[in-house]
This record gives sequence, structure tokens and C-alpha cells, in this order.
Amino acid sequence: MNLLEQLKSYTKVVADTGDFESMIAFQPVDATTNPSLIYAASQDVKYQSLTDDAIRYAKSISGDKKVQLSKALDKLAVNFGLKILEIVPGGVSTEVDARLSFDKEATISKARELILLYESTGISRERILIKIASTWEGIQAAEILEKEGIHCNLTLLFSMAQAVQCALSNVTLISPFVGRILDWYKKDRGVNDIPATEDPGVLSVTDIYNYYKKFGYKTIVMGASFRNTGEIIELAGCDALTISPNLLKSLESMDGILIKKLDPEKAQQMNIIPIQMDEETFRWMLNEDAMATDKLAEGIRKFTEDLIKLEKHISLLL
Repeated sequence: MNLLEQLKSYTKVVADTGDFESMIAFQPVDATTNPSLIYAASQDVKYQSLTDDAIRYAKSISGDKKVQLSKALDKLAVNFGLKILEIVPGGVSTEVDARLSFDKEATISKARELILLYESTGISRERILIKIASTWEGIQAAEILEKEGIHCNLTLLFSMAQAVQCALSNVTLISPFVGRILDWYKKDRGVNDIPATEDPGVLSVTDIYNYYKKFGYKTIVMGASFRNTGEIIELAGCDALTISPNLLKSLESMDGILIKKLDPEKAQQMNIIPIQMDEETFRWMLNEDAMATDKLAEGIRKFTEDLIKLEKHISLLL
């Protein structure tokens, strides 16, 4: 078996793409999207029908342009999700507007709207994960949504503080960003490369995985944002990994023996001290972690930038 086939025997492989043909080619169990991927896909004439349908839907709801734009964006995200669900046997993650990252109530409201759109087409909420940034407010929103049976994927996660609070809030899944952590440390250290075995992003996800398994948390750890296959190989055994098509293709072309690096039984034997968490502790721990603070803020800004590009594109069609 090639490395991708071996990886699938240890870890759930999720496609990090908005391209349906890539999903068909690599046959992941689940898929995840974000505004960046949807914006890129919406520029492709192959997906014009999804955009057209979102425009028609928005115009049928209201004559107000601002309302139309909001409804069109929601429907477009759901349309892509529905198309993905025709391909993958599992579920899809659909993202809440990053500009709501510090507004708990607005995040909850938007998540409910997205779920209702899916359910109106006959898709069960069990197949949907609502992606929310891992701010304090985002995690608090997710805790409430989970109690309503709305599963959440907490994204832009860079620190143990975020991971611990997500677990305490019974979040379904977290997406720690491996490659973006690597990017920060390469710049901070003034180096061009860090070996995968010493990669700070890999080490962060490994620590989070071991912490969860040590204390029996059910929250799924899904490594995300990879820069190279070495990072993926070092995280073989993680609950799930969301991987871009180009890296999936690279793994498919690689032979050799893939060693399972992460193991719940080994984690349970480790001497790990539990972390007591409240809002003050969360904010202090995050503040003390320069990398996590920088990358969380940057991630929210970048997702917002791409969402604004998508808004401009859609607004021209309304």
C-alpha cells in the first residue's frame, strides 16, 4: 500500500478543498471548506449553477440588498456543502462568518440558520459540522450549540488553552493548524526549514492529542493546514487529518512503511497534569502564547478578507 492508503487505516482522512473532482479522486470520508476555498471555487464556471441558485434563493427572501447578500452567502456555502455530501459518505464542515468570532449570540444565530438550510433539503444535522473560530466567545457558542445537537468544528486553534476549553465544552471536533504554527516559528527563528520531528505544529497537535486521550475527552482532534507530507507522517494515528489535494496526491505516490505515531493507549500511560480552566485562565494562557495570539488574530482577518472578496463577487450578481 502507498502512504495514503496506510494513513487511512490509522486516521480518518478529510479533504481540505472546495473542488469536487479532487474529492472524487481521493475518496475522503469527510470534507471541510472555508470562505477561501468557496471563493476560489465560485470563480469556476463548473460551479456557476450553485451560485445562480444562491442568488435566486436570496432574491426570493427579500428585496433588501443587504439581506439578500447575507442570505446568498449562506445558501452558497450550503450549496457547496450539499454537493460535497453527494460525494463523501460522512459529513461536511461549513463555516460561520469570521466577523462574528467575538459575538457569541450572533454565532449561535448564524449556526442555527445554516443548519435549518441544510435540514430544509432533507440533510440531517448529524452530517454537518459548523466551523467556528476558537475564541473564548466562539467556544462558548459551540457549547450551547452542541447541547442542541448542532455539532461544531472549532477552527483556528493554535494552543493548549483553546484545546482544553473546547474539550470542557464538549465540542465535537477541533482543527489545530499545524502549518501556520510552523510558519510563525520559521519566521521567529529566522530559518527556512524545521524538521518534521521538531516541527512546533506537529508537537502542538501531539500534545493536544495525548492530553485528550489521557483524560478521556471525546472531542475529535483533526490536524489541519499542512505544509508538507512530513508533518502528516508524524501525525499518523491522529483521530483525523484534513489534507489538501496536492498533499494527498504526494502521499499517494509515496511508498514505504507508515508508522503509527499517535496512540491512545500510550497517551494514557503518560504523566500529564490536568489544566484547570476558566475565562481568566484561558485569556491569560492565550496572551502568554505569542504565536497563538498572532495566528488566531491573523486567521480571523484572513478568513474575513476572503469572505469580503466573495461578498463583492456575489453582490455584483444581485
